[in-house]
Amino acid sequence: MSNSTPAASITSHPTIKRRLISMVYESLLALAVLFLPFLLFELAVQGAHTPLTEHMRQCLAFLVMGAYFIHQWSREGQTLAMKTWRLKVVLPGHAHVPLRVAAYRYVLSWMWLLPALVAAYAFDLQHWTALGAIGVGILAWSSTALFTGNGQFLHDKLAGTQILQLPAPAKKSKKVAA
Repeated sequence: MSNSTPAASITSHPTIKRRLISMVYESLLALAVLFLPFLLFELAVQGAHTPLTEHMRQCLAFLVMGAYFIHQWSREGQTLAMKTWRLKVVLPGHAHVPLRVAAYRYVLSWMWLLPALVAAYAFDLQHWTALGAIGVGILAWSSTALFTGNGQFLHDKLAGTQILQLPAPAKKSKKVAA
Protein backbone atom coordinates (compact mmCIF):
# COMPACT_ATOMS: atom_id res chain seq x y z
CA MET A 1 0.00 0.00 0.00
CA SER A 2 2.96 2.32 -0.21
CA ASN A 3 2.49 3.11 -3.90
CA SER A 4 1.98 6.79 -4.36
CA THR A 5 0.47 8.55 -7.34
CA PRO A 6 3.05 8.82 -10.10
CA ALA A 7 4.59 12.28 -10.19
CA ALA A 8 4.31 12.39 -13.98
CA SER A 9 0.50 12.34 -13.78
CA ILE A 10 0.28 15.40 -11.54
CA THR A 11 0.85 18.93 -12.72
CA SER A 12 0.18 20.91 -9.54
CA HIS A 13 -2.11 21.70 -6.69
CA PRO A 14 -5.34 23.19 -8.04
CA THR A 15 -6.26 26.78 -7.40
CA ILE A 16 -8.85 27.64 -4.78
CA LYS A 17 -11.08 28.98 -7.57
CA ARG A 18 -10.90 25.68 -9.49
CA ARG A 19 -11.78 23.69 -6.36
CA LEU A 20 -14.73 25.96 -5.54
CA ILE A 21 -16.09 25.75 -9.09
CA SER A 22 -15.78 21.97 -8.88
CA MET A 23 -17.74 22.07 -5.62
CA VAL A 24 -20.58 23.98 -7.31
CA TYR A 25 -20.76 21.24 -9.94
CA GLU A 26 -20.52 18.65 -7.15
CA SER A 27 -23.54 20.26 -5.47
CA LEU A 28 -25.59 19.87 -8.63
CA LEU A 29 -24.59 16.23 -8.96
CA ALA A 30 -25.48 15.70 -5.29
CA LEU A 31 -29.09 16.40 -6.18
CA ALA A 32 -29.00 13.48 -8.61
CA VAL A 33 -27.41 11.20 -5.99
CA LEU A 34 -30.10 12.15 -3.48
CA PHE A 35 -33.07 11.93 -5.84
CA LEU A 36 -33.96 8.23 -5.56
CA PRO A 37 -33.33 7.87 -1.79
CA PHE A 38 -35.43 10.97 -1.15
CA LEU A 39 -38.18 9.81 -3.48
CA LEU A 40 -38.39 6.50 -1.61
CA PHE A 41 -38.28 8.31 1.74
CA GLU A 42 -41.09 10.68 0.72
CA LEU A 43 -43.22 7.73 -0.39
CA ALA A 44 -42.54 5.96 2.92
CA VAL A 45 -43.44 8.98 5.09
CA GLN A 46 -46.20 10.13 2.73
CA GLY A 47 -44.67 13.61 2.49
CA ALA A 48 -45.00 14.32 6.20
CA HIS A 49 -43.27 17.45 7.53
CA THR A 50 -43.02 16.79 11.23
CA PRO A 51 -39.88 17.70 13.18
CA LEU A 52 -38.98 13.99 13.28
CA THR A 53 -39.27 13.53 9.51
CA GLU A 54 -37.26 16.72 8.90
CA HIS A 55 -34.43 15.33 11.05
CA MET A 56 -34.72 12.00 9.28
CA ARG A 57 -34.35 13.79 5.92
CA GLN A 58 -31.20 15.50 7.16
CA CYS A 59 -29.78 12.20 8.41
CA LEU A 60 -30.65 10.53 5.12
CA ALA A 61 -28.85 13.25 3.15
CA PHE A 62 -25.79 12.99 5.41
CA LEU A 63 -25.64 9.20 5.11
CA VAL A 64 -26.32 8.98 1.36
CA MET A 65 -23.80 11.70 0.56
CA GLY A 66 -21.33 10.08 2.93
CA ALA A 67 -21.68 6.73 1.21
CA TYR A 68 -21.18 8.38 -2.18
CA PHE A 69 -18.15 10.48 -1.26
CA ILE A 70 -16.42 7.88 0.90
CA HIS A 71 -16.88 5.23 -1.78
CA GLN A 72 -15.62 7.46 -4.60
CA TRP A 73 -12.66 8.90 -2.68
CA SER A 74 -11.49 5.50 -1.45
CA ARG A 75 -12.06 3.75 -4.77
CA GLU A 76 -10.70 6.17 -7.36
CA GLY A 77 -9.89 9.33 -5.44
CA GLN A 78 -12.40 11.16 -7.60
CA THR A 79 -16.09 11.89 -7.80
CA LEU A 80 -17.69 12.62 -11.17
CA ALA A 81 -17.23 16.37 -10.64
CA MET A 82 -13.60 15.84 -9.65
CA LYS A 83 -13.04 13.80 -12.84
CA THR A 84 -14.57 16.61 -14.90
CA TRP A 85 -12.29 19.19 -13.29
CA ARG A 86 -9.30 16.77 -13.24
CA LEU A 87 -8.98 16.85 -9.45
CA LYS A 88 -7.99 13.89 -7.33
CA VAL A 89 -7.85 13.33 -3.58
CA VAL A 90 -4.80 11.36 -2.48
CA LEU A 91 -3.20 10.24 0.72
CA PRO A 92 0.54 10.63 0.16
CA GLY A 93 2.33 7.29 0.33
CA HIS A 94 -0.81 5.27 -0.48
CA ALA A 95 -2.19 3.94 -3.76
CA HIS A 96 -5.75 4.70 -2.59
CA VAL A 97 -7.32 6.70 0.21
CA PRO A 98 -8.26 4.16 2.92
CA LEU A 99 -11.97 3.98 3.86
CA ARG A 100 -11.19 5.21 7.38
CA VAL A 101 -9.39 8.31 6.04
CA ALA A 102 -12.11 8.96 3.44
CA ALA A 103 -14.76 8.78 6.19
CA TYR A 104 -12.73 11.13 8.41
CA ARG A 105 -12.32 13.55 5.49
CA TYR A 106 -16.08 13.41 4.82
CA VAL A 107 -16.95 14.28 8.41
CA LEU A 108 -14.36 17.08 8.43
CA SER A 109 -15.67 18.42 5.12
CA TRP A 110 -18.93 19.29 6.87
CA MET A 111 -17.02 22.15 8.46
CA TRP A 112 -17.76 24.01 5.22
CA LEU A 113 -21.38 24.23 6.39
CA LEU A 114 -21.73 23.19 10.02
CA PRO A 115 -20.62 26.44 11.74
CA ALA A 116 -22.95 28.46 9.51
CA LEU A 117 -25.83 26.04 10.09
CA VAL A 118 -25.29 26.22 13.86
CA ALA A 119 -25.17 30.03 13.69
CA ALA A 120 -28.34 30.13 11.58
CA TYR A 121 -30.08 27.90 14.11
CA ALA A 122 -28.73 29.75 17.17
CA PHE A 123 -29.69 33.18 15.82
CA ASP A 124 -32.91 31.95 14.19
CA LEU A 125 -31.78 33.16 10.77
CA GLN A 126 -34.31 32.62 8.03
CA HIS A 127 -34.19 32.41 4.25
CA TRP A 128 -31.70 34.88 2.73
CA THR A 129 -29.92 35.66 5.99
CA ALA A 130 -29.40 31.95 6.62
CA LEU A 131 -28.14 31.52 3.05
CA GLY A 132 -25.85 34.53 3.59
CA ALA A 133 -24.45 32.90 6.73
CA ILE A 134 -23.74 29.74 4.73
CA GLY A 135 -22.01 31.84 2.07
CA VAL A 136 -19.85 33.52 4.70
CA GLY A 137 -19.03 30.11 6.19
CA ILE A 138 -17.96 28.79 2.79
CA LEU A 139 -15.77 31.83 2.18
CA ALA A 140 -14.25 31.51 5.65
CA TRP A 141 -13.46 27.82 5.14
CA SER A 142 -12.06 28.58 1.68
CA SER A 143 -9.64 31.02 3.26
CA THR A 144 -8.12 28.18 5.31
CA ALA A 145 -6.22 27.22 2.14
CA LEU A 146 -4.24 30.44 2.56
CA PHE A 147 -2.94 29.34 5.97
CA THR A 148 -2.27 25.59 5.70
CA GLY A 149 1.14 25.98 4.12
CA ASN A 150 0.45 23.90 1.01
CA GLY A 151 -2.72 25.53 -0.31
CA GLN A 152 -4.98 22.70 0.87
CA PHE A 153 -8.21 23.31 2.72
CA LEU A 154 -8.13 22.67 6.46
CA HIS A 155 -10.16 19.44 6.27
CA ASP A 156 -7.53 17.97 3.92
CA LYS A 157 -4.71 19.16 6.15
CA LEU A 158 -6.36 17.51 9.18
CA ALA A 159 -7.13 14.28 7.31
CA GLY A 160 -3.62 14.15 5.81
CA THR A 161 -5.07 14.12 2.29
CA GLN A 162 -4.33 16.41 -0.62
CA ILE A 163 -6.24 17.52 -3.68
CA LEU A 164 -4.10 17.34 -6.79
CA GLN A 165 -4.61 18.81 -10.23
CA LEU A 166 -4.24 16.14 -12.91
CA PRO A 167 -2.88 17.14 -16.31
CA ALA A 168 -5.12 17.60 -19.31
CA PRO A 169 -5.42 14.41 -21.35
CA ALA A 170 -3.12 14.20 -24.34
CA LYS A 171 -4.81 15.36 -27.50
CA LYS A 172 -5.41 12.62 -30.02
CA SER A 173 -3.65 13.28 -33.27
CA LYS A 174 -5.70 13.12 -36.41
CA LYS A 175 -4.59 10.46 -38.83
CA VAL A 176 -4.06 11.71 -42.31
CA ALA A 177 -5.74 9.57 -44.96
CA ALA A 178 -3.33 8.40 -47.65
